[in-house]
Parts: sequence; structure tokens; C-alpha cells
Amino acid sequence: MPDAPPPSVPPRPVQIPAGSVTLEGDLGLPEAARGIVLFAHGSGSSRFSERNRFVAGELRNAGLGTLLIDLLTAEEEAVDVRTREFRFDIPMLAERLVALVDWLRGAEETHGLAVGLFGSSTGAGAALIAAAERPGAVSAVVSRGGRPDLAAPRIPEVRAPTLLIVGGLDTAVIEMNQEAQALMRCSTELRIVPGATHLFEEPGKLEEVARLAREWFVEHLGRPAPAEAPE
Repeated sequence: MPDAPPPSVPPRPVQIPAGSVTLEGDLGLPEAARGIVLFAHGSGSSRFSERNRFVAGELRNAGLGTLLIDLLTAEEEAVDVRTREFRFDIPMLAERLVALVDWLRGAEETHGLAVGLFGSSTGAGAALIAAAERPGAVSAVVSRGGRPDLAAPRIPEVRAPTLLIVGGLDTAVIEMNQEAQALMRCSTELRIVPGATHLFEEPGKLEEVARLAREWFVEHLGRPAPAEAPE
């Protein structure tokens, strides 16, 4: 008989310090979680992204905790809507992700859980930089329609097993991911979802993203984060 799925626990609001700011998020922890996944959304999105919330729900059903969080404060978001000055500040967003990884590693309810990063679009660039900054803390990375090129100088430093998911019709982003994969020294796979565009809006395509991400995180979040690159 297969194991029963973990009890469903609705995410709850959290406020987490990250440098000089406090960020708003939603933390969901199934009982006996095997790891936790921190989401980094793309430019112009938020923790209320329906796509990321769907994937997060599938991860929780598989026994993984999730943290969906806004990487900009409400004040910064209001400015960014007008100027777009923050959404492409990848080093700043990565710095905040690092602070969130540190918080997850130290908080009482998440201490000891392996940490994964799920980055979408530009958020994938920030996630890869954060993984390079914390090679002993990040155990796995998944990029959905990501822009790993935004992290190109740091990509060879990433040690966490990394899954790159791209839509088959998203030709420009496929090329970006192929070029990024060639720079990686970690264990990595590129999975192309046939018939999907950048946002995976076609029927069944987001479900395929969730399946691939779930399998990757379930496989890798039960292990210590890799400190050294494979030979």
C-alpha cells in the first residue's frame, strides 16, 4: 500500500526580516515535512501568482513545505509599478533570497529541513545566485521558464542539483537555458515541455511543470546540500 498523503495544512501569513526590510509571505508546512521550497517569482508577479500557488499546493501534497513570499515591500512594489526599477535588480533580489534561506535554516519550525529554491522567469536568476551564495544550505533548484542568463557569472558556482523547465514554444528562453546549462558544474537537467509557451498556460502544461518539480524536489530534498562540485 502506498503511503497516505500528509494532512493538508493551509499556509499561514508570515513576516520575515531581510536586511533592512520585512517581507510578507505565506508559509505552508505539512506534518513531518521532508523539506521546504522557497519560491522566487518573476518580474511583476507576487506571492499570489496562481501558477506558483498551484505548484506550491502540489508540493505540499507530496509532503514538502512551501514559502511563497514577496521579494519587494509594498512601498517598493508601488514604486516598481511606475518605474520597474526593482524587478530587474537581480543582485538585490538574490540578497533577499539568501536572507530568507538563512531564516528558514534558523527558524524553530523549519530548522533542519532541506531547502529548495523554485524560481520563475527573472526569479530563477536570483535563485541561482542565492544557491551560489549558500552552497551548503540549498539542496536543489528548479527553474520554470527561467532567465538563468541573469545569473551567468555565478552559474559555475552553483552546487545544488538544478532542473531547468522550459516551454517547447518558448524558443528564446530555450536557448538561454541551453547556454546556462553549458556553464553549470552541478548535476543538471533541461526538460522541455512540448507545446507550452512561456507561462505554461496551455491545458495540462502547468500540471506537467508541477509534476517535474515535485519529482525533483522529492528526490533531492532528503539529502544534505552538496558542498563540492562533482568530478
